[in-house]
Amino acid sequence: MKGKFSSNRRGFLAGGNWIIDQVKLIDVFPRREQLANIRAQASQGTGGAPYNVLINLAKLGVDFPLQAAGFVGKDALGEDILADCKAHQIETKWLRAIATAATSYTDVMTEQNGGHRTFFHYRGANALWKGEDLDFQKTKAKIFHLGYLLLLDALDEADTKFGTKAARLLAAAQAAGLKTSVDTVSEDSDRFAKVVTPALKFVDYCILNEIEAGKTTGFKIRHADGTLDTVALRHAAGSLLQCGVKELVVVHFPEGGFARTRKGDDVWQPSLRLPEKYIAGTAGAGDAFCAGVLLGLHEGWDLKRCLETGACAAAASLSDPTCTGGMKPLSATIALAKKFRFRPALEATE
Repeated sequence: MKGKFSSNRRGFLAGGNWIIDQVKLIDVFPRREQLANIRAQASQGTGGAPYNVLINLAKLGVDFPLQAAGFVGKDALGEDILADCKAHQIETKWLRAIATAATSYTDVMTEQNGGHRTFFHYRGANALWKGEDLDFQKTKAKIFHLGYLLLLDALDEADTKFGTKAARLLAAAQAAGLKTSVDTVSEDSDRFAKVVTPALKFVDYCILNEIEAGKTTGFKIRHADGTLDTVALRHAAGSLLQCGVKELVVVHFPEGGFARTRKGDDVWQPSLRLPEKYIAGTAGAGDAFCAGVLLGLHEGWDLKRCLETGACAAAASLSDPTCTGGMKPLSATIALAKKFRFRPALEATE
């Protein structure tokens, strides 16, 4: 998967949602007007595509530069984010604190049994970011990762030339010689075709979960009994490529991941056999998978190794209720495959 971008480019720039997750462990998610008990207040954690992916890459121990872009508020949560980036040697010249909106946060209600989570989100400063201060000519980064589409109000707006403001931003990154990557949020709406599809024409690597892939393309990727429909999954990946994705579509899901290249190569990757007691929370597992895959793409690894790294990174993330608290150095993350083993190979049915 080695790209054709300039050989002097190295590093990773991520922009979009900067969120503080306030994770609460509950006994059960209640029905409306019913009571749930908060059993524990987990430590404050990271949230949002750029924040999660950059912190994960830093914890994996990458040796290339990491850069952040977006808005936080001029408040305590914004200060926490900037300090966290500094502690992990993430450059923040394009991550600005603004006075016109508060830092975004999410209350993450995580069920003790199985780690299923429900989000109550405040958009805050993220809703105002358009990426106008980004000058892609002044970064040496190799990859620009943008997320989450559908959760960035200003970038989700229509654009007469490119379809959306996000598409315009991605086009500018590509024109400057960067590879582009996007992620979206798992929203229960009909906005995917309107907001996500225009951006795909300016995307090199599209990394989504099965819900988002299905919503964008119209395919039902799970059967009525909840099992994965591998035929629909492959069709959805193909449809995303037809929408304009230039090199690679990766779809991840609890059972593993699937990748299809522009050349038509398919790669399946099962997830690890994790005991239920190991899983402290599922928040952030998708961004961890994304970080592992993008690390491999940055380094020019073969696609199978990229997906294996993504699966191991997701497994590491699952060990902690926050999005990035469970991430380990790369060697320890890869070692999880030896400890737990991968599930049986996924069936690529016709």
